[in-house]
Amino acid sequence: MSQTVDRALSILPLLAEGPADLGQVADRLGVHKSTALRLLRTLHEHGLVYRQSDQRYRLGARLFALAQEAMENLDVREIAHAHLVRLNEQCGHTVHLAVHEENEVLYVDKVESRYPVRMYSRIGKSVALTVAAVAKLLLADLPEHERRALADTLDYPMYTSRSTPGPAAFLRELEKVREQGWATDLGGHEESINCVAAPIRGTDGRVVAAMSVSAPNVVVTAGELLTLLPLVRRTAAAISGEYSGRTPAELQ
Repeated sequence: MSQTVDRALSILPLLAEGPADLGQVADRLGVHKSTALRLLRTLHEHGLVYRQSDQRYRLGARLFALAQEAMENLDVREIAHAHLVRLNEQCGHTVHLAVHEENEVLYVDKVESRYPVRMYSRIGKSVALTVAAVAKLLLADLPEHERRALADTLDYPMYTSRSTPGPAAFLRELEKVREQGWATDLGGHEESINCVAAPIRGTDGRVVAAMSVSAPNVVVTAGELLTLLPLVRRTAAAISGEYSGRTPAELQ
């Protein structure tokens, strides 16, 4: 039974490359055509493959529907939480998870710092779009025309002298974030708070969430916090892999 299941599942990545006829499927599996036909018929009955008028087989609509349903039911917070806790245990600083919903970027999870001096934030709170590291990552992933349209509609409050001053600077920052694959907020929202962040990606490579580590200057300097960037990025990659069902190598 396990061999039959293995052979049937091996047909799906073959058809993902494009339609194939019975002979091609049999050759790839290393089985007789009659065996390949039985497997294809079973997959066809379940809507996972479809036989075209030219007698070649392709992936069926049911497979795409199942994949879409599974993605819609994935809870990135649930998947990420254990990783965030582990990161917090390793570095001791505040760890956040954020998502982009409609016109806001919201914190959806938080693990508190173990240090007595902490930053104020809470789950459900929206972040400052023009300066927050998690917001930069999520907004940088938007198509260029959407980024430009958004930049023109935002206000640019000068929270500190390091805040983003206007649309042109904001777009340059987003382009930089796209290129390097990570983001920072070094005193842009609060003079005393620094933050480094990394993206969490879905199966299509798009950014579905962003996670960050934040700490006040009295606990760790900006330079010291930046040394945690490799750890933050590895954690984000691990979450991405679990969320998308892909290995870190496949995500690169």
